[in-house]
Amino acid sequence: MSNDATTAIIKPKSKLTPAERSELRAEAHGLKPIVIIGEAGLTPAVTKEIDASLNSHGLIKVRVFGDDREARVAMYETICAELGAEPVQHIGKLLVIYRPKLDGVKETKFVKRGKGLREVTIVKPSASGTKKPSVSKVLVKGNERVTQGGTIKRAKPRQTSVKKSSKT
Repeated sequence: MSNDATTAIIKPKSKLTPAERSELRAEAHGLKPIVIIGEAGLTPAVTKEIDASLNSHGLIKVRVFGDDREARVAMYETICAELGAEPVQHIGKLLVIYRPKLDGVKETKFVKRGKGLREVTIVKPSASGTKKPSVSKVLVKGNERVTQGGTIKRAKPRQTSVKKSSKT
């Protein structure tokens, strides 16, 4: 065996976990491309603009014009390697790139989604105003809300039938 056959290209291990990458993909869904790479390709000016965009936004979309897929993949890898960014998603001519903002504050939004039960703390002042307020923890469903008075109400009224309302 020759030495060339045994050497393989090893990509550096990504710092993002699959859950973080999935969250970033979901967050990037509504974004519009900030940087557009034209026919000139990945020039130093484009790289500088991508770097500035990553500094200010953290998560960006880049549109690449051109039909050569291999060239787009090469640009994607070059951008991530030169700028210290993480590849998030590559769909067609769109590249999604992430790098934490330089502010030092990492904005990750790992919020449990869905309409499950959530715990809400209700604080009611005493009637006389001299005693301690009463504090109670209540489980609230996804379609309920807590009013200012501390009562639980449905967030949306139920739909009523047109036939039932016309009978009365």
